[in-house]
Amino acid sequence: MTTVESKYRGTKEYSLVYTELITAAKYKGTVTYQEIAKIVGLPMQGNHMSKMLGQILGEISEDEVANRRPMLSAISCGVTGKPGKGFYELARKLGCLKEKDDELDFWKKECKQVYETWKVVLK
Repeated sequence: MTTVESKYRGTKEYSLVYTELITAAKYKGTVTYQEIAKIVGLPMQGNHMSKMLGQILGEISEDEVANRRPMLSAISCGVTGKPGKGFYELARKLGCLKEKDDELDFWKKECKQVYETWKVVLK
């Protein structure tokens, strides 16, 4: 059962954002909401951008959790350098973040897990 309605799964936009997030994760980086908006052709700010980014990032993170990986959207952030409230709301819905847990601690741990999952292994 999905928590996030499927709107972008299987689309070019989903693939572009997913690829960008994985690339950033491999190098322990982040991707801003504005960078993601630009990638998929959304306005750089406003309610429409927020709603659509929440949708696509939600689908990606739900799919990652379903595959026993951390929430990839943890490394996407706003101008503050941190995720928006939607990230924490989704984490609770997915069962990743418990009500008693500290949000900032959860986010930091999730970022570390994302980086560990997608690290580049040099041989």
